[in-house]
Amino acid sequence: MMNKKLLILLLILAACIKPFTSGSKAFAKDKRQEELKYIRDVLKDDEAYKRDKKILELHPSGYMTVDEYEQMSEYKDKSTIDYVKPKIEAPSDFKYIPHPLYTIVRYNDPPGSPELRLGKKIYTVRQINAQGVVSPDYTKMVYPAIYYYSDSASVAADVFVIPLEEGDTNLNKILKANAAKREPAPILSTDKLIDNFAAFRTITPVDFNPDGTKILLKEKIGSSEDGIWQTIPYVYDFELKTDYDLTPVRDAIVYFWKEYMDLDLDNNRWDIYPLGFDKNNPNNVIVQGFAFTGVKPVFLGTWSIDSKGTRSQVVSFDKDFIPEVSSNGFKTVKDGVEEYTSVKIQEKMDKRQTKYMNKQYKKEEKEVIKTINNEYKAAVRELNDNYKDDKRDLNKLRSLTGANEGIELQEAYEKYLQEQRKKDIEKIQKKIDKEQKKLDKIDNKLDKLYEDSGLSSKAQEPETEENTEDETGVQDADEDSSEEI
Repeated sequence: MMNKKLLILLLILAACIKPFTSGSKAFAKDKRQEELKYIRDVLKDDEAYKRDKKILELHPSGYMTVDEYEQMSEYKDKSTIDYVKPKIEAPSDFKYIPHPLYTIVRYNDPPGSPELRLGKKIYTVRQINAQGVVSPDYTKMVYPAIYYYSDSASVAADVFVIPLEEGDTNLNKILKANAAKREPAPILSTDKLIDNFAAFRTITPVDFNPDGTKILLKEKIGSSEDGIWQTIPYVYDFELKTDYDLTPVRDAIVYFWKEYMDLDLDNNRWDIYPLGFDKNNPNNVIVQGFAFTGVKPVFLGTWSIDSKGTRSQVVSFDKDFIPEVSSNGFKTVKDGVEEYTSVKIQEKMDKRQTKYMNKQYKKEEKEVIKTINNEYKAAVRELNDNYKDDKRDLNKLRSLTGANEGIELQEAYEKYLQEQRKKDIEKIQKKIDKEQKKLDKIDNKLDKLYEDSGLSSKAQEPETEENTEDETGVQDADEDSSEEI
């Protein structure tokens, strides 16, 4: 009984194995052909991925590969990035929103007036960009960035430069200044230690010199609990890219009042106020000193120091003396608002322009997508053609294998490839000739239209010096004949 069951099982297995082995032989026979088809399908998938990627990049999203993400995450210099100023649309329940107007005024007017005031905002945002000053030639803006450290309630600062754009009005240059386009390294920085609680160190630009190659800045050091301790003036040279500490003028004031007036300023609260560059000597900086030794401040005199901080001298001890200080830098201030009618007209123009631009954008987007799809179809056609050619060559090679062997097979196959290459070239040439005939037919239609309208395509060509009077006469005759017709 067991032998009979075993025999039946062996017959069933043999029946199953036979078609499987015959199929494997058929597969082995077409293995190269299947490989060509597989490669073709993989390349088609690559082209489809490229097509989809190009379409997705028209509206960037988070869909990307790891390599693409790492490439986009690389550091980019912010000064080289073009930023578009966002336009805030008016809410639907507002009919009119006043648009402020701006004008350019002198920055250091009156001299020494620019001050940095820290409001409550810095305690929440932790960093603010203060008022900037524009150079006399409108090529750069200098502004301080103020930082607040909550751990120690201290304040520090950096001073940055923003190159202004060229080819625009001076007002637009200032309004378009963007902190993202600033130079990466600050030109001057305060100490950023946070070991002194409630200490602040801020820098305020005072003014440029007349030619804009130097700028005067003042660093104020103090405490938010008991006021300012001292002011230190600095001059930064844009040509040499270096700064000069003008602290020697403080030492000169202390020495003079100790030596000649027997007043020890180190034991009293006093400070200096940088006013700007001397109008009569642009290489010198003017400062005034005051001592707070009683109810009324004591005037310590008007002093000057050269821009490198090497020589200090007294200008005057007269408290009513008004030093001549130049005012060179610029800033913008609000100067009213636009009229209601002009704002409404501008809104209508903006709506029309936006509508037209959206329409153009959609039209251009459709053309781009159409071009991408056409490129994909062309690539797929080329892959299919290559697959057909490879398949044809493979079938030919198999037909030659049965009749030839070794060198004879190689020579026969190379001969076939050469003949087939000639046929392919002839086929391509026929396509070119066919397209050329289409172009010639279009040219003939254009020439006929020119003739029907009384013109000639050749008449549109510029005349040369070789044109003679006889040719002119022929042209006139042609014109007369066309009028008679």
